[in-house]
Amino acid sequence: MLSVMSDQIEAERLKRKREVALGYRIFASLRWGDLGDGHITARDPEFPDHMWLLRYPVGFERATIDDLVLVGPDGTTADGSEINITAYNIHHPIHDARADVVGVAHTHTPWGTPFCATGRPIEAISQEACTFFGNWAFFDDEEVQILNRNGGERIADALGDNQVGMLRSHGLISTGTTVAETIAAFVTLERVTEALMKVPDATPISDEAAVIARDDLQQARSLELAFQFLVSRHVGDPSVVG
Repeated sequence: MLSVMSDQIEAERLKRKREVALGYRIFASLRWGDLGDGHITARDPEFPDHMWLLRYPVGFERATIDDLVLVGPDGTTADGSEINITAYNIHHPIHDARADVVGVAHTHTPWGTPFCATGRPIEAISQEACTFFGNWAFFDDEEVQILNRNGGERIADALGDNQVGMLRSHGLISTGTTVAETIAAFVTLERVTEALMKVPDATPISDEAAVIARDDLQQARSLELAFQFLVSRHVGDPSVVG
């Protein structure tokens, strides 16, 4: 029985790590993170206060499973590898506060970052925007350089139980019960902010229509399926990450 449980844990760990590495490759294909500005993490299934993160400074486009390192609750790695410490400061407090969260993603994007500077809410002006209806938060704070865990804890407090958030003058952040869901949510949110920036005076649909769309998209597991399309379009053969 213990052997079976151990095999299940290792299989889940590998799945999460593979999706993290694929997520980095997807971001690279979209030309995000060219300056190393971003991070994707996954909670470890055996040690829930630990998270997997890309070692620094590996380029997103070269991310593999072997490039991921296990980061402890104190921000250190098991093998002494260097990490982007901002990733620890932002992501670990969210993992710590949200037992339901497996993945967290954040990077600076062409539409999301400027949208965050406007302080505007996410309005349901598109089908994609309905995905996050009533499920987003805004971190209204001038600390764009998150220097310690305190900043990350305040981000976690602002995010609450919501799936996605906007960090003022900084960028987008997404979470998910799987890493795949997290990545697809982030890409979808960037598309949402693009529409909102391009059509700032659009008329939102009604709350009732937004709820119907949101619930139908959730039932169809649209984000999990979207991740598979993203891998196919931007990575191709998923075995490239190991």
